[in-house]
Amino acid sequence: MERIISLNREETFKTGEKIGEKLSQGSVVCLFGPLGSGKTLLTKGIAEALDISDEITSPTFTLISTYHGKCDFYHIDLYRIENEEELHDLGLTEVLYGDGISVVEWAEKLGSLLPPESVKINLKILPEDQREILLEGIDI
Repeated sequence: MERIISLNREETFKTGEKIGEKLSQGSVVCLFGPLGSGKTLLTKGIAEALDISDEITSPTFTLISTYHGKCDFYHIDLYRIENEEELHDLGLTEVLYGDGISVVEWAEKLGSLLPPESVKINLKILPEDQREILLEGIDI
C-alpha cells in the first residue's frame, strides 16, 4: 500500500493524473472517503491523463457519467444508492466489467459487485486542506 500526503488541491489533482497514466482498459478505480475528501478532484486528474476534454462534475444525480478520450471513461457516484439491488437495475455490471475505465465514488456500496482486481483508494481529510491518499493495487 502506498501512502501519499497531498498538501493542496493541485497535488490531489496531480496524483489523479499519475494514477490515470497507469490505468489500462478494463481498470476499475474504487474511491473511499467522506464528503469533501477529494474523490471528484482525484477523478478529474485521472480523466485529464486519459485525454478527456469534457468538464468532470460529480454525477450524484445521474449516477453514471460517460466520457470519451483514449478510451471510454465512466464516472460513477453511488452516494444515493441504498442497496445492491439498485446497482443491478443500473446495469452497473456491464460498465464495471467492460472495456472502459471506471472510477467509482462511494465504492463501499458496491458490495459483491466490487471487482476483485480493482484499484482501491482511500482518502482522508487532514488539517490545513491536506489529504492522505492510500493506494492499493497500483503504484505511482
